[in-house]
Amino acid sequence: MPQVMVVARNFMDMVAALPASKLDMLYDSAFICEAVLRSLPPLAKKYALQMLYVLAPVTATAMEEWVREGYAAKHRVAIDKLLQLRVFVEVRDKRKEVSYQMNHKFQDNMQKYLVDGGCLPREPIPLSITGRLPSSADLETYALDQWECFLLQLINSSQVEKGSFSSSMMKTFQRGLLSSRDGEAPKLTENGFQFLLMETNAQLWYIMREYISSAEERGVDPTELISFLLELSFHYLGAAYSLNTLTDVQRVAIKDLAVLGLVKLQQGRKDSWFLPTQLATNLSASLSDSSSSKEGFVVVETNFRLYAYSTSKLHCEILRLFSRVEYQLPNLVVGAITKESIYGAFENGITAEQIISFLKQNAHPRVADKIPAVPENVTDQIRLWESDRNRVEMIPSHLYEDFPSKEWFEQCCDHARDHGYLLWEDSRRMRLIVRGEFHSEMREFLRRQR
Repeated sequence: MPQVMVVARNFMDMVAALPASKLDMLYDSAFICEAVLRSLPPLAKKYALQMLYVLAPVTATAMEEWVREGYAAKHRVAIDKLLQLRVFVEVRDKRKEVSYQMNHKFQDNMQKYLVDGGCLPREPIPLSITGRLPSSADLETYALDQWECFLLQLINSSQVEKGSFSSSMMKTFQRGLLSSRDGEAPKLTENGFQFLLMETNAQLWYIMREYISSAEERGVDPTELISFLLELSFHYLGAAYSLNTLTDVQRVAIKDLAVLGLVKLQQGRKDSWFLPTQLATNLSASLSDSSSSKEGFVVVETNFRLYAYSTSKLHCEILRLFSRVEYQLPNLVVGAITKESIYGAFENGITAEQIISFLKQNAHPRVADKIPAVPENVTDQIRLWESDRNRVEMIPSHLYEDFPSKEWFEQCCDHARDHGYLLWEDSRRMRLIVRGEFHSEMREFLRRQR
């Protein structure tokens, strides 16, 4: 059975997908340049800083000497990332020798930033005007409540009062997660079920990707939206910023972000302002960097009994996706993991690893430190149920063959392996198979290697 996987890419993946002209426009802002620099892998970051005051192009051969023998694969990954983000621009001389030069806009802005230190996109409003502001803990509670409210409506619109979200905004977010037929209530798709089991930060990346990709349909330039969202990540957590400093596009976006819990809107006597929450300040970080260590609530016993110490309606609804909820108290949900409930989850496109990962990530503090946090007999049985059901897995893919040289074949294998594209390789016949969704990336890599 083919598995549909939800991919939650971060902002830099979206930035890299922009046309070259749009990407160069983004680099007019020093904050965008710094956000891009922060997101780079360590070796790519080192190359960017090393080239910051180098005006002449540096040959690819000379750059290969910057790393020790045995690190060629990491070197290629770093160079590819810099080229994708147009931090480096590829140039060729009359002899067609490849060299790399730093993007002039990126270079100029980062030089000024290092010398002057830069300044915030907008200054916070002093406390003398705003008065007492919410604490960090209050903002975190607000952000989680807003996010939970959104997810509850995604599961069941009757759980939330009507009018909480604009219809246009919900249609944007429901794309790919919900499906509906004429006269029937919307239902979660396979992607929707998988989405609910993802970490909060991964869910946020997915929603932001959909929000930005649909910007042109709303008459908004995606470049302006990405620029504003990345600038937002440089604001101080919990500080107040005047709404009067925003453009019309930014004012519309800030209201949508408030619904999702990225900012909190407040009204004073004469002025209105917004306060960024931690969800907003984490926007320019990677998924791994921004993953928060929240306290878990689930205890799973060896007899497949499940106890969830939570008052959240959302937690109860998520547990229903793969377990049989037997009864619910004000602060406790009791259920059981059964073959029928797990098979129901598989029917909805949820995988065994997603269920196990959810149980481990949300393990109650009393069992989180134990090894394993979820009993092995339970995890093994969930995997066995999946293997009994899915004896054959179909993955859309592309075959590459007829490579001109062994070296070129190995470079392609290394690139596909490092980026997670590679499914199979045959070194003797110089053939490899990569995932179908990454065919365009592989073609671009092959084009650059010619």
